[in-house]
Amino acid sequence: LAIAKRVGYPVLARPSYVLGGQRMRIVINDEELEHHVLSIFKHMPDNRVLIDQFLDRAKEAEIDAICDGEEVHIMGIMEHIEPAGIHSGDSSAVLPSYSLSVEAVNHMVEYTKKLAMALEIKGLINIQFAIKDDKVYVIEANPRASRTTPFIAKAYKVPYLKIATLVMLGTHKLKDFNIEPQPSGYAIKVPVFSFHKFPNVDKNLGPEMKSTGEGIRFIKDISDPFFREL
Repeated sequence: LAIAKRVGYPVLARPSYVLGGQRMRIVINDEELEHHVLSIFKHMPDNRVLIDQFLDRAKEAEIDAICDGEEVHIMGIMEHIEPAGIHSGDSSAVLPSYSLSVEAVNHMVEYTKKLAMALEIKGLINIQFAIKDDKVYVIEANPRASRTTPFIAKAYKVPYLKIATLVMLGTHKLKDFNIEPQPSGYAIKVPVFSFHKFPNVDKNLGPEMKSTGEGIRFIKDISDPFFREL
């Protein structure tokens, strides 16, 4: 409780070493925090609990990239329609970004390249960001393929998975490929939910992932009615 009071509510209370945002919660007072922390220790007694300050009303975006140890290629920059706090797997993501400032995008690219090189990545990396008042914060860096990798490959008509595999095998460098993305308007990653199969599941979205898949929708520009309805 002392930690939460020091950083200020709301906070994100979460176990470490989990996938899909399992048992992550945004809490807004002492009672909720105590209840959730005890719940984590009850179900995951050998885990650790992390308490992070939550950036309320921040935008969320992510980058997928390939690093060969010498160069970093930015595959795509996706901006989420839902605000930060909704799991990235449950968010509708727009490729390329549609409202982020040039300054914010440049900082995201800069941080991605620095992290990929510092982590000595040979292959794919996914980095998620929160942006508030044009300041960019790194949420997490995942040194692996993400669910958005095939999404970007299809949207830009580039065989990114093949390229990344050859880079990981050490047989090729990024300079060996003539990578020419072919964007056409905007591509939207649309999450798919199966709530009809699990009627008792809480349908409110949050940091814990609930989607069971995703689709892709292509639009010419953001005046498209489909984008406006999201």
